[in-house]
Amino acid sequence: MNSRKEKGRKARRGKMNMPRSSQGWARLAPVLLLALVAWSCADEVVAPEAVVRPVRIHRVTASDSTQWVAYAGVAKAGIESRLSFRVAGTVEEVPVKVGDRVRRGTVLARLDRTDYELSVEQSEASVAQARASLRQAEADYDRTRALYENNNASKAELDAKRAAAESATAQVEAGEKGLDQARQQLAYTRLSSPMTGAVAAVDVEVNENVSAGQALFQLSSDTPPEVEIRVPEVAIAQILAGQQAEVAFDALPGQTVAATVTEVGVSAGGSSTFAVTLRIDEKGDAIRSGMAAEVRLRVGGAASAAGTPDAVAILVPLVAVGEDQNGRFVFVVEEGAGEVATVRRRPVVVGDLDERGLLIESGLAAGEVIVTAGVRRLIDGMDVRAVGSGEAP
Repeated sequence: MNSRKEKGRKARRGKMNMPRSSQGWARLAPVLLLALVAWSCADEVVAPEAVVRPVRIHRVTASDSTQWVAYAGVAKAGIESRLSFRVAGTVEEVPVKVGDRVRRGTVLARLDRTDYELSVEQSEASVAQARASLRQAEADYDRTRALYENNNASKAELDAKRAAAESATAQVEAGEKGLDQARQQLAYTRLSSPMTGAVAAVDVEVNENVSAGQALFQLSSDTPPEVEIRVPEVAIAQILAGQQAEVAFDALPGQTVAATVTEVGVSAGGSSTFAVTLRIDEKGDAIRSGMAAEVRLRVGGAASAAGTPDAVAILVPLVAVGEDQNGRFVFVVEEGAGEVATVRRRPVVVGDLDERGLLIESGLAAGEVIVTAGVRRLIDGMDVRAVGSGEAP
């Protein structure tokens, strides 16, 4: 046993007496062995498979860029005239009533003519007197001129008689003008219809004293009726003269008539709305002034003055458009072979949003395929796999 212990101590002394370099190689040997094994097996390691992200896609289509909007309105006659006498007087006769249809020239009312007839007679007498004075002045002038030619009258006397004759001529002309005016005033005692139409209102009775210019009758012309609507300031730029519309009346259920925009207001009222007038294309006795109406117009996009669209719009689902510090964008799918495709980021300019989707003003064309789900997790050039398609909400 003592000999074994002695051998162990000798062995330990031998190791302790080994050079330091030999000890370092001894420690590195296992590490080098493991590195050699890993290097020899490197060719057998398989690279991880690239991830193909699933997305939902949508094929872009072109659609009508216009839409229908409705406004409340009120019907009115194409021409509504409030009529009055041009002279004052006492109403003597009112031969018409509300609802009567009248023709151009029909008498609506008459005033008492007595005072105006007397004025005419007085003017006639004044003219007769002026003409008599003219004849006397002309005769005096002729006699004085004959005397002047025979050197029996002076030049001053001749000039005086000539001036008197000219003054008498002017008096006759003034009297005739006064007579014409008196006769015109007499004619104004009769109020006649200036057009064919219907009597909408009568605000006078017999024996009433009326003044000149006082509105007594309201006359609706026998022309196609009109409808007036109020359009807010945010939409007035979309309304054009000549635009087509559809009009429905609450009093005429089930009936729709065509109309054309004839007037577009240029000044807003107190409610920040603009007046727009539409003419009903068809003449109908059933449409009366004051009826409530609903006007439907096609506006937006590139609607022409005729009311029909002359361009189409690109509409996409709202979720298909992303936005970051560089602006708004979509991911366009480059269709390839098989199920895997590549997406490309493309900037777009957007317009209005309605129930059909978001309007794309530029950046997309009909027929292209875009991503509608998973946009936030995509980058330009990423491979994707379509798992379904969606339509615009």
